[in-house]
Amino acid sequence: MTKVITYGTFDLLHKGHVRLLKRARELGDSLTVGLSTDEFNAVKGKRAYNSYEDRKYILDAIRYVDEVIPEKGWNQKISDIKNHNIDIFVMGDDWKGKFDFLKDYCKVIYLPRTQGISTSKIKSDLGVTSKSDWEE
Repeated sequence: MTKVITYGTFDLLHKGHVRLLKRARELGDSLTVGLSTDEFNAVKGKRAYNSYEDRKYILDAIRYVDEVIPEKGWNQKISDIKNHNIDIFVMGDDWKGKFDFLKDYCKVIYLPRTQGISTSKIKSDLGVTSKSDWEE
């Protein structure tokens, strides 16, 4: 059984997210998603519109996702790979080279991003600069 893992915030879910999850799942028999917690997003300087619990609920409902685990920090990837017996680590190619250190533990694959869509683009297109913009 081949196990795949990917990580992300997965806020404002869109076609690019679903395509990444589908393509990642096609690489193996199961897909685990390391979902950035709200606290970790704060460390990264990111702020999600949806809470961790809501983002997890959405990911759990996607047929390509077999398990969702909390991503609490940058340094947990090696332990996640070991603890979940991961064979393949997948990220979008905008991260190309950043996770090559994981090649000592599993195969690392960078998938091409879906052109023309991203959470940042959605926020920009809507003129959103902060969460309070959504609440008006």
